[in-house]
Amino acid sequence: MKDELEYSIVRLENALSQLKSGCEKAQDELEEDGVIQRFEFTFELFWKTLKVFLRKEGIEARTPRDVFKEAFKLEWFDVEEIFLNMLEDRNKTSHIYDNKTSREIFERVKEYYVFAIEKVTIQLKSKIA
Repeated sequence: MKDELEYSIVRLENALSQLKSGCEKAQDELEEDGVIQRFEFTFELFWKTLKVFLRKEGIEARTPRDVFKEAFKLEWFDVEEIFLNMLEDRNKTSHIYDNKTSREIFERVKEYYVFAIEKVTIQLKSKIA
């Protein structure tokens, strides 16, 4: 189980690093779209990593929403709403047809989601003993 936890964290940290780099460097609409794709990938790794850690705790959660709710109950993060908003934005990214929505999601990724994922990732990493 420890190997699976470590593997999940390493993959998540790598994806998060790429997402942060993209947020810092994005200069135009095309680059912002690239950040949104990195966000989608990072989000998938994030909720699946949480799922692995929950399983270690004896909790089975199947969907991202369930995973976030269970992680919140365990106090792995203190503001559940940001993660539910993140899930909603992730679901929107597959259906973005206008620049305004895309730009709004990019800004939330840059301003809120990267920090929130990073904070939880650091906390999870400390649980590996």
